[in-house]
Amino acid sequence: MQNCNHAVTPSEPRQQLSKSVEEAEIDPTKYRSLIGSLRYLCNTRPDLAYSVGVVSRFMQKPKLSHLAAAKRILRYIRGTMDYGILFPNTDKGKQCELIAYTDSNWCGDADDRKSTAGYLFLLNNAPIAWCSKKESVVALSSCEAEYIAASLCACQAIWLVNLMEEMTGEDHGSVTMNIDNISAINFG
Repeated sequence: MQNCNHAVTPSEPRQQLSKSVEEAEIDPTKYRSLIGSLRYLCNTRPDLAYSVGVVSRFMQKPKLSHLAAAKRILRYIRGTMDYGILFPNTDKGKQCELIAYTDSNWCGDADDRKSTAGYLFLLNNAPIAWCSKKESVVALSSCEAEYIAASLCACQAIWLVNLMEEMTGEDHGSVTMNIDNISAINFG
């Protein structure tokens, strides 16, 4: 894949992968090796977390469409080799600003209709924590799916604030959570 064409995004918009696709299976060992490498890369590339999480669901019996989705991620990586995380220098005594973004895709999995929740935490505009995982329950509305994602984000926010207070010995204050669903905001 060294000479492949670059992709602008790690996955196709509105991509729907399924376990029950009628197509040829591929070698699961090679597929698992590829997904393991991509999962390792997610430690420094939060932009890959969602796409890698989706292709990780098919390691038992991977099909050609699952491999094509994984190769799309490799094409994206090839075009973004210079991406990375930068931590800006802060002034001593300045309050650190912790901001969270959360989102969910309602009924995103075509097989079990479960949503995928995700969040990202920025400390002074540098990413420090992120997650993309399938929700454990089936949400009955987009509001419910977003609320579940927000509650996962709130749990992580509490942990991060406690960690920061333990490390600095200072009260951090509040965390700004950005949620893109008005119903979920009003519900909370």
